[in-house]
Amino acid sequence: MIDFHLDSRSGVPTYLQIVQQVRQAIPLGLLASGDQLPTVKDVVAHLAINPNTVLKAYRDLDHEGLVEARRGQGTFVSSRVLPDPPRDVAGLQRELGEWVKRARAAGVDDEGLYALFGTVLHRMERAA
Repeated sequence: MIDFHLDSRSGVPTYLQIVQQVRQAIPLGLLASGDQLPTVKDVVAHLAINPNTVLKAYRDLDHEGLVEARRGQGTFVSSRVLPDPPRDVAGLQRELGEWVKRARAAGVDDEGLYALFGTVLHRMERAA
């Protein structure tokens, strides 16, 4: 099950952060067809946000066809065919986790991590 997190400094509305996390988790294979999203009540308790915010996010995802709301059961990742996730996502996460640990040990904060990652990604895109 996905565990939502919020970045209050991002400037991105809360509901949209939830939508983006689901959109990103599906193609990576972190969420698969039939997986249940956390209940609205659980998300509200975990993130201390308004239930309407979660409902809006889930409604937007439903309109996009990414999830299906089942009355009395919850919200589930759509049963429509999803792309195959990249190979070895777990390995990539593990390696990225090690990189983050090294960066933190070197004194890099969250903002610096984003900047480093964005810089490297941008350089690789230009070189391709």
